[in-house]
Amino acid sequence: MNNQTQYNIGLVIFPEMTQLDITGPHQVFAFIPNAHIHFLWKTLDPVRSKDGMTILPTTTFDACPPLDILCVPGGPGQVAMMQDTEMLEFLQLQGKTAKYITSVCTGSLILAAAGLLQGYRAACHWLFLEQLAMLGVEVGTERVIIDRNRITGGGVTAGIDFGLVLASKLCGENTAKMIQLLLQYDPAPPFDTGSPEKAGEVLVHLVKKLGAQLLEASLAQTKQVASQLSLNIKEDSLH
Repeated sequence: MNNQTQYNIGLVIFPEMTQLDITGPHQVFAFIPNAHIHFLWKTLDPVRSKDGMTILPTTTFDACPPLDILCVPGGPGQVAMMQDTEMLEFLQLQGKTAKYITSVCTGSLILAAAGLLQGYRAACHWLFLEQLAMLGVEVGTERVIIDRNRITGGGVTAGIDFGLVLASKLCGENTAKMIQLLLQYDPAPPFDTGSPEKAGEVLVHLVKKLGAQLLEASLAQTKQVASQLSLNIKEDSLH
């Protein structure tokens, strides 16, 4: 695992995020040799995730160095982040030079709102795939999707798989395999209901009902962002 290349890895955090979207990849990245990991937010104040875990930012947007890897999580807070000018401008700035632009779960909606996924194929939580498509992104249902320098993971737990895929890109397959073994990442879930195809209509209906309020709020924001993106494209074509 001796690799002399240094990497600046930026893990964006925000209020009401799903913590596993970022802590899963972080656990993988922590084993990458010479990785300098930044937890990024507007300020250095504690950030509370959707389920109550508090994460301390280590670097502000303004103080962030150029990143090799930019990673955005999802969670209910993504609705606000899709219209947050400071967040979107930060992603656009770092996206100009980052070697890899990445996300987990509905973090891909935030990247799309920043204009960083149009023309690419990407993953998202299964509940939000139609909304991602509304933003001009080609969607897929794979657990991890690689399209040039965009690497996106599906819902929540896919962040660990995503982290291992990126570790392989940065350090080689053998190092990624060693990290997987160190983490004893050998999933054997007690139930085979981890995707809508396997779960069946009854469970899918119950989950959609449970998330109805978030889905509705996200859809409204997605429509607004899609309209703005379309307007920006029309304005650009006139210049």
